[in-house]
Amino acid sequence: MKCQHYPHCPPADAADHDAARVVSAHPEQGWNLLCNGVVVFDDTGELLPDRQVVAPHRPLCRRVA
Repeated sequence: MKCQHYPHCPPADAADHDAARVVSAHPEQGWNLLCNGVVVFDDTGELLPDRQVVAPHRPLCRRVA
C-alpha cells in the first residue's frame, strides 16, 4: 500500500510503521487504520497487513520516590 500524500509514510515493515497517517479512525471500537495498512489498537497492539500480530507494547511505569 502506498501513500497518496507527501512525504510518504513509512511502509508496514519499517521499524517506525506506526508513524503513518490515520486513514480510518474508529475510536468507539478501539482501533485505527493507517495508510500503510497497519491496524493500531488502543491497547498498543497492532495487526500488520501480512497478518502478523504485534503484541501490546505499553511502556513500563516507574515509581519515583
